[in-house]
Amino acid sequence: MELNKIYNMDNVQGMQMMDAECVDLVVTSPPYDDLRNYKGFSFDFENVAHGLYRVVKQGGVVVWIVSDSTKDYSESGTSFRQALYFMDIGFNLFDTMVWIKDGGGAIGSNLCYVQNFEYMFIFSKGKPKTTNLIYDKPNMSFNPNKKTYTRKHSRVGDNRGSSIDVTMTMHQFSRRNNWWYLVPQRQDGSDWHPAVFPETLVKDHILSWSNEGDLVLDPFMGSGTTAKVARALGRKYIGFEISKEYCDRAQKRLDNSRGLFDMI
Repeated sequence: MELNKIYNMDNVQGMQMMDAECVDLVVTSPPYDDLRNYKGFSFDFENVAHGLYRVVKQGGVVVWIVSDSTKDYSESGTSFRQALYFMDIGFNLFDTMVWIKDGGGAIGSNLCYVQNFEYMFIFSKGKPKTTNLIYDKPNMSFNPNKKTYTRKHSRVGDNRGSSIDVTMTMHQFSRRNNWWYLVPQRQDGSDWHPAVFPETLVKDHILSWSNEGDLVLDPFMGSGTTAKVARALGRKYIGFEISKEYCDRAQKRLDNSRGLFDMI
């Protein structure tokens, strides 16, 4: 298939046209339960999962961003069922991450706490071949020019207040797996789509799990965010979008942003 293109077609059929094990990274957010109306379209989850397993390379990663609806005082649990199915067909659940919607959140039942997060399941086909962890966790005593540093720790149970030296590696300063992002303000021509995820969220996943020149797939391309960010970061992309209106608008958004990378 031609790269760097959004195809207006069913994603299961589209993935059947792709070569096996050609995709380095998938970043996507499928329609979950009935929380949004995506032009009346639904999708075949199990065939999508199998299609992804076929096209993802050994060592490739799938970032699957989902949430659950709540009815009759119970969350649906769809996200967990999907995660377990991915594992059943051969993927590893490499990490269970959380997107915390800073400044946002759905108004739910007044009997429980306001929901303001979504799951970001990180599935891998075997051991991930690329893990470019982001080291931006604030720590005043960390010297970025050193690979390790020494910090004083009080001895547990030592009333004299003596201390021991503890050497820690840079890994201690990678960010945690709960990522905070502002809800998108829709200032880049994506306000027509019901559920746009932040460009910075997509950027951080693409940087974490792929390298320049890699192929990034979004089988639910929607507003085109994954394609826009992948292109800006020097990756190739393929997207599928079953709604012609969304496909056309996503392409227009890409055309209007060519050469620009206006991270929200």
